[in-house]
Amino acid sequence: MDIKKLQTLVVDALEDVKGQDIVLFDTTNLTSLFDRIAVVSGTSNRQTKALAASVRDKVKAAGGDVVGMEGEDTGEWVLVDLGDMIVHIMQPAIRQYYRLEEIWGEKPVKLGAAKRKSSVEAQEADAAPKTKSKHLAATQEQPEVKPVRERKPAAKKAEGTTVAKKPAAKKIPTGATVKVAVPKAAAADAAAAKAAKAATTKRLAKAAAPAADAAPAKKVIRRAVKKVAE
Repeated sequence: MDIKKLQTLVVDALEDVKGQDIVLFDTTNLTSLFDRIAVVSGTSNRQTKALAASVRDKVKAAGGDVVGMEGEDTGEWVLVDLGDMIVHIMQPAIRQYYRLEEIWGEKPVKLGAAKRKSSVEAQEADAAPKTKSKHLAATQEQPEVKPVRERKPAAKKAEGTTVAKKPAAKKIPTGATVKVAVPKAAAADAAAAKAAKAATTKRLAKAAAPAADAAPAKKVIRRAVKKVAE
């Protein structure tokens, strides 16, 4: 049996019995005895035995060979030898103690690749129409959403009261001269400057003009007295 088909059968058989922490490793570069090794955990002796029986029955049903099985009497560690592949079914404590992943885990195989179908089956699966669940909102067609314009509600009038309407703004004709009111602060500054200027002018004029009350200056006329010659 092809190794890819064999590993797919093993993983499916382990998942059917709810095997936990399934890992698969490629051991072709580590040993010539087998090409694959699988490790899985079972929570009880009963589950480990059921996992081993599921692998054995599924491989035999597909025409594969089962070389042997060991550890079924205790159920703590059951080994299924499939020739090209070895399956280790262990309880969590036993698995943690022996740590087979550290010995054989150099080249892990992804479970998706292990379960990949053949190319013909994959093409048929892709060509088949996929059904959409009616219970999921994501699969249902969503109606086109249109933007909604919200309008502010008009203020309600109280009973017996009237709401004063704002006067309409006057339209100013084109080319008309509009007088703009001067701010109070600017008007006060202009008045103060004007008063200061008037006071200064008055003071300068008063200093330049002669005093009105001042008495006229007296002129002294000196007459020359000629000395008569004796």
